[in-house]
Amino acid sequence: MGAGTLAEAYHRFHSTGPEWGEHQLSNHGPMAVEVLVRRGRGTEVHRWVDRYARRLDDLPSAGDRIGDDNWAEALGDGRRVADWASYFAELVAERPWREVLGTWWPRLLPGIAAGTTHGVIRVGHVVRTLLAGPESGVAVTELTHGLAFWAARSTALPPADEPVGRLEPGGALDLVPRIPEQQGGVAARLDQVARLDGWPRSVGALRPATDPEDARARLTDLVTAATLRYLRHGHGHPVLLVHTATAPNAVLQALPALPTRLWAPSLSAVWAATAAVFAGYAPTEPAPDSALPTAPAWPDALAEVLDRAVAHGDEHVIKFADTAADVHARTGHPDALAAALHAADLIKMPD
Repeated sequence: MGAGTLAEAYHRFHSTGPEWGEHQLSNHGPMAVEVLVRRGRGTEVHRWVDRYARRLDDLPSAGDRIGDDNWAEALGDGRRVADWASYFAELVAERPWREVLGTWWPRLLPGIAAGTTHGVIRVGHVVRTLLAGPESGVAVTELTHGLAFWAARSTALPPADEPVGRLEPGGALDLVPRIPEQQGGVAARLDQVARLDGWPRSVGALRPATDPEDARARLTDLVTAATLRYLRHGHGHPVLLVHTATAPNAVLQALPALPTRLWAPSLSAVWAATAAVFAGYAPTEPAPDSALPTAPAWPDALAEVLDRAVAHGDEHVIKFADTAADVHARTGHPDALAAALHAADLIKMPD
């Protein structure tokens, strides 16, 4: 169970829209199945897709054509996601996918909050597939769908300072202020973030990258910091706070396919996105140790944590376990796996 299983799953999802239901929730299907295959759980893919796909809406019909001369006016127009998908399909038919990605990544970075970062997350997952090879046509099509969702839902973050400070990602994240009324949807919360005293300065407190490799190292540290902080802050909003870790991890996975000149701007953009979600959803007080799971110390703890995530079945739990596994593999920190277990405890199992 490997590339063929993933290709079949991608193909099934390409007839579905990037959002579903009256609340326009993001379609996580392609991201979750990429994790299942990559983590050696390919036998679970078809069963998982059968259950998940029942909730999804069809891909909307295309309308007016988007082209090189009018794409800017269509940016952020959620009604035109099918038009965007057609446009990106034209582009990858004419040029290598890496070239298309390198051209469009900086154009889309200012709108990185698209779908509460699900646009960039979906792109990051399929870029990881493409880099692992072979570069199948259906995976390239998945890239066009991810880019289309990002473009159609392009959403700017509240204005903030560029990183100019001295703090490492963990310290900078701890400095981020919280909105006074933690309720309402994403747009309402981002509006509160924009009015927070200290918001611009807290984003600027991060130490800037000195070169591309430093940008990658700092992005790696951001993924680690956000994953570990989920353990004590995830209860504030168990689903949304997952993205403080999975969004920077998706950018980290995409870096090898991007020109190195884009690595530092990518760090700045996803750091601001992570900080904004943290400001809007993280509680000011961490959970007490008594409310937290014990960091697993049993043999094959990593495999057990991944198995528990798959058995749970929720797409956010699966994606967060994948990110936590990456952090644990790099650092050996047991709290990374404890955070994954905590997400499975906090997030409701799907029906």
